[in-house]
Amino acid sequence: MAEQVTKSVLFVCLGNICRSPIAEAVFRKLVADQNISDTVSTVHNLKEDNLNGFGAENCEKNSFFLLQWRIDSAATSTYELGNPPDYRGQACMKKHGVPMSHVARQVTKEDFATFDYILCMDESNLRDLNRKSNQVKNCRARIELLGSYDPQKKLIIEDPYYGNDADFETVYQQCVRCCRAFLEKVR
Repeated sequence: MAEQVTKSVLFVCLGNICRSPIAEAVFRKLVADQNISDTVSTVHNLKEDNLNGFGAENCEKNSFFLLQWRIDSAATSTYELGNPPDYRGQACMKKHGVPMSHVARQVTKEDFATFDYILCMDESNLRDLNRKSNQVKNCRARIELLGSYDPQKKLIIEDPYYGNDADFETVYQQCVRCCRAFLEKVR
């Protein structure tokens, strides 16, 4: 019988209407395309797959398990709570055939205790998240810059809010590169 193992990632930016919902949508599509999303599970064999760190270490060596993802995004601020993603981000996602449906919310203390990874977009997000995580006794999340996974070494994903469509395209392309690399590293 297969055991179920769930991994989780929360993408974070300032307002949760531009960068983090793009990253969330991109990552959802990547895992769905590889049949490892929160709605589609794959069976892994511990003997054949390198899956340390997935909570499967206690499974028998020849046992099989279902890997699922919980994926979300949030804001460090309260500026945009309850708003949908920026219309330019939605247009960019539609152009690339990436479904996007989200309502902006703020990071909660529970997020630090329930998510395995919290991936943010810039140094300001990182400082805010580290400060907030210090107030959580049972913080289990690994907090990092999403850009730290970029094969092109672009550490910061710039906020396109005051920019144009080309800036949203740049964010999309960075998120695709980073999310692919992140998924390869942790799956």
